[in-house]
Amino acid sequence: MGRDVLTRPAPRADERIRYGDDPSQFGELRLPPGSGPHPVVVYLHGGCWMAEYDLAHAGHICAALTAAGFATWNLEYRRIGNGGGWPATAQDVARGADHLRTIAAAYGLDLGRVIAAGHSAGGHLAMWLAARHRLSPDDPSHLAVPGLLGVVSIAGLVDLARASALGLCGGAVQTLLGGPPAKLPGRYALASPYELLPLGLPQILVSGGHDPIAPVEIAERYAARAKERGDAVETITLDDADHFDLIDPLSPAFAHVREAVLSLI
Repeated sequence: MGRDVLTRPAPRADERIRYGDDPSQFGELRLPPGSGPHPVVVYLHGGCWMAEYDLAHAGHICAALTAAGFATWNLEYRRIGNGGGWPATAQDVARGADHLRTIAAAYGLDLGRVIAAGHSAGGHLAMWLAARHRLSPDDPSHLAVPGLLGVVSIAGLVDLARASALGLCGGAVQTLLGGPPAKLPGRYALASPYELLPLGLPQILVSGGHDPIAPVEIAERYAARAKERGDAVETITLDDADHFDLIDPLSPAFAHVREAVLSLI
């Protein structure tokens, strides 16, 4: 269990569908039995936004959520080292999520019941996806209204300035954004869910008590600010879990993640 989820072969997806021309612009769709319409989880994998980590390992959590009754849309996106960085990575996430509108009818997807979830760097991206309506209308990724019912951050790096200060992910936050917060405050203001609060939709943050990659303080600091600004936020800390237990369906910790997702639909 735990870290071996990164290398253990995952169940195959039902479909691999492109949403752009770049090799990293595609998603893997898994469908529960029946014709639908199915509720949907847009899932963003982690890996410190680095190209060496792809969506393959996320097949485990997506297959488990599909078994629980959700269609899962496991998004790949450009990352640091293969054309990603700011804003390309976020733009891919927005474009990939929006592609649900194109495929919904063909695959029986219920666009009125969509949530986002993500792990680690993907937790950041899932929360950012939920915050798109907070961007300026001039921003290419802007969404006029909240497009999701809720969002689950699984050990997510949802406060980029704090993650940068702590040197999390080996300093990848500064690589993603091109520098530290002191030099690029405007960029951090657009990229960090912490800075975009309030989101105006339910948020659940799940953390492992033995997680050096995304320490609990990131979720606690985010939740405190979100509550101050009127958002409905829940934090769940699993004392015995590490960073990877949370996304491994073979781990006892995963049941809490599954229940968090179920609670939002």
